[in-house]
Amino acid sequence: MAGPGRGLGPRGFLTEEEKQNMPKVDGALLKRILGYLKPYWLQFLMVFGAILLSAVLGLLPSIITGRIVDEALVGKDLSLLIKLLLMAFVTLGGSQVISVLESYINAWISQRIIFDMKNQMFDHLQHMPHAFFTSEKQGDIITRMNTDISGVSSVISGTLSSIVSNIVTVVTTLVALFTLSWKLALVGIVVIPLLVIPTRSVGKTRWKILSESQSKNDEMNQMVNETLSVSGSLLVKLFTREEREYQRFVGVNEEVTSLQLKEQRSGKWFRVIMGMFTQLAPLLIYFAGGYFIIAKADPSLTVGTITATVALVNRLYRPIESLLNIHVDFTRSLALFTRIFDYFDMPNPIQSPENGLKPDVTDADIVYEHVSFSYDAEKPLLTDIDFTVPGGRMYAIVGPSGSGKSTVVNLIPRLYDVLGGSVKIAGVDVRDFDLKYLRQQIGVVTQDSYLFNGTIRENLLYAKETATPEELEAACWIANLTDFIHNQPEGLETMVGNRGLKLSGGEKQRLSIARVILKDPKILILDEATSALDSITENAIQEALEALMEGRTSIVITHRLSTILKADRILVVKDGVIAESGTHEELLARGGTYRELYETQFRQILDMEGGKPEKG
Repeated sequence: MAGPGRGLGPRGFLTEEEKQNMPKVDGALLKRILGYLKPYWLQFLMVFGAILLSAVLGLLPSIITGRIVDEALVGKDLSLLIKLLLMAFVTLGGSQVISVLESYINAWISQRIIFDMKNQMFDHLQHMPHAFFTSEKQGDIITRMNTDISGVSSVISGTLSSIVSNIVTVVTTLVALFTLSWKLALVGIVVIPLLVIPTRSVGKTRWKILSESQSKNDEMNQMVNETLSVSGSLLVKLFTREEREYQRFVGVNEEVTSLQLKEQRSGKWFRVIMGMFTQLAPLLIYFAGGYFIIAKADPSLTVGTITATVALVNRLYRPIESLLNIHVDFTRSLALFTRIFDYFDMPNPIQSPENGLKPDVTDADIVYEHVSFSYDAEKPLLTDIDFTVPGGRMYAIVGPSGSGKSTVVNLIPRLYDVLGGSVKIAGVDVRDFDLKYLRQQIGVVTQDSYLFNGTIRENLLYAKETATPEELEAACWIANLTDFIHNQPEGLETMVGNRGLKLSGGEKQRLSIARVILKDPKILILDEATSALDSITENAIQEALEALMEGRTSIVITHRLSTILKADRILVVKDGVIAESGTHEELLARGGTYRELYETQFRQILDMEGGKPEKG
């Protein structure tokens, strides 16, 4: 018996975690699952028909064996013996061929259902709000998308087919047994519990030992990972704890070894006992059959019937054992679907309204009306953000770290929705916009430039698939990326690597800027867009950014004073509100938060850039 996996017990037993998280079985859940099977009902009928035919054909070799004994061997008829052997071989082969065909159809059905579910899941996740991806673990998302949905294959081709196959096998075999001899059939059936009960009892004991062994193995692996890692081994050496860690390891290793020996011993005795019980059933049937023949209690009973009965009873053991575990298979199958449905049922509050509006946003004002927002209900982030960015103007947003500057601008493309108040563009609440249209009008360059693992060309075309070579060249030239591309042996076909790791921070940022230039948005948001650039590179593209912002409504978040000074107005975010608003000179003169930021951050950066700070 294989050791338990993470959160999954061996066949026939549920883990404590599985027992605690057993899904609620109701008509709605079953109907939802059947909804995925319904499109393939014809193929399912073919599978069930193949299972029935295979089960019937599988009976014939055992029955033919009885005829071989009674008619061919006793009658000493060689030609009949050959004929019956050929019949047994053909029926056995036919049964196997049908089983293979059934497995092919089953695999096709399960893969098509996985195809449908993965498409549905990917589409669903693509439209989930940004908050979903900031709160959910990426590993969990990938597990749901791949492992869980792929697990549906084993449910369809394994659990469902196994249940049907086992039921059909048991029913057809019982019919055959009672048709041959109801007396011997009863003897064979009485023996079955003697085979099944010890299996479950010993299996449960071994599962308990394996669970303890797995737990101790996890503890030992954790110890190895911690103490033999670079940082862990350094800590052990600096605190001279080598002997202590060695003693801890010896203790846990001793427990693991003891449990594994215990499990192996129980396994060996289990196999000996089961070997005895497996032989007990035929012995009892031979005894009962022999008694009936010798005592002439059943004149119709023959040696061939006894032989066929033994063979048929052996066909019952595995299907019955599987059916006794049906609640475990059923529970795990439903739990798998429940995990998948949990993701499907996650609400998506940020959706495009029906008949969403598409107003012209060229040179349109952006208006924040008493906006409030919070990631955590107990910790308000924005409480009363109220300002207007006139169309075609460039406003800078500054403030202390963690004040919510990025959150303010993320409300414009509806990466998040306001909890109170509203954000309007061209007099229309962004929540009333067609969502796709809204985001098409907005260009965003963030501090963390993300690139897909592809070529420079592919990353640029993500902004505009129909861009011409001239447009690509112009965007790269404006972003000061032309020389870099020309210096690459493969030019625009240069691979950027996973997340753009083959490029420097500045190269990635310039590529991101070129991508937004290619998009040609009406509204521009720069969130620390030049933070990854050195002063020389930043100065080289600053004019390009200014040209890009010309005629566009722009909001810039930056710590670069040189950029802030070019803003038409500066907004200072603090304590959830716009604490200050004005020009650079006006804000310095007030001696408030902006003055403090200027003295602690902006002025130092300006000095590094070789500029001259403004006088307050």
